[in-house]
Amino acid sequence: MKIKSILSVTTGLAALFAAGVASADAMADLEAAAKAEGMLTTIALPHDWCGYGAVLEGFHAKYPEISINELNPDAGSADEVEAIRANMNNTGPQAPDVIDVGLAFGPSAKDEGLLQPYKVATWDEIPDDVKDADGFWYGDYYGVMSMIVNKDLIDNTPADWADLLKPEYAASVALAGDPRASNQAILGVMSAGMSTGAAPGEAAGLAGLDFFKQLNDAGNFVPVIGKAGTLAQGTTPIVVAWDYNALAWRDTLAGNPPVEIVVPATGTLAGVYVQAISAYAPHPNAAKLWMEYLYSDEGQTLWLQGYCHPARFNAMAADGKIPQNLLDALPPAASYAAATFPTVDEVNANKAAVTGGWDATVGANVE
Repeated sequence: MKIKSILSVTTGLAALFAAGVASADAMADLEAAAKAEGMLTTIALPHDWCGYGAVLEGFHAKYPEISINELNPDAGSADEVEAIRANMNNTGPQAPDVIDVGLAFGPSAKDEGLLQPYKVATWDEIPDDVKDADGFWYGDYYGVMSMIVNKDLIDNTPADWADLLKPEYAASVALAGDPRASNQAILGVMSAGMSTGAAPGEAAGLAGLDFFKQLNDAGNFVPVIGKAGTLAQGTTPIVVAWDYNALAWRDTLAGNPPVEIVVPATGTLAGVYVQAISAYAPHPNAAKLWMEYLYSDEGQTLWLQGYCHPARFNAMAADGKIPQNLLDALPPAASYAAATFPTVDEVNANKAAVTGGWDATVGANVE
């Protein structure tokens, strides 16, 4: 009998995993097919984002036969989708196998035919409202919008968005991304808009643009992408970023300079990111194995170690699988209890408002 092809292996695996069987034999077949491909190409995974450094190391330690080709760790969600689009007919090292993007980018990439469906073995433990029913994209983790402050340069830590307009914060406030492409920055604008009382979605996006126009006109906005380095150097003494990024930067800086992290008192926004596999993935089996790792207990715990709330958080907590020390390291539970989780439609409407209106309304070229 002829040895079954990689295609038949992946077809059979898709049926098994979609049915929720995920037997040991199915995993063994997937591992063999992924090892035969020998590579996984990722994009936009900074090692200090959500603990991805440890996640990448964990995957490679478990599957040393699969090398990891990391593309542009500082790319935004729009850049990731564009990388798939630009490499549809390219199976070389610039074609990503997988993407990790903001919630709004999953449905739009699916609609464009850029993704392929796959359901991991733990599919049922991913909440229904953060996954595509057919498996084209699925939530991976979430955090809340926060501000990280360089205390060597800022005496009074702002408690809310409105505080940022005060003269004492001149040339101090930055977003952790370009609001025309970065999901983190796009939702930072929405959080600011929500703090004015605007409803999540287009209204908050427009209100957020008005807020950043005021911030820019006042001379308080710095058109530089905020990172741990720019925070420490004093280029961006206050950076609006996801709490897990802020906490990771705090650890990296190790008190030099001292920093303070605050979740704004109003407009508290939780943001979900999603995973997906490129429809044109050069290494589709390695991509599926990567997803199985991310959504395993090990992968989810590593994300939590990176200060993120993983998608299976509730199910794992109910089963007593989450170490208490990791729970204790997160911001107070009240920060999450008060947060708004915008719907996909609201996230999409905000994205359209912010990306389409930033240049005309704010006019600051963030780079």
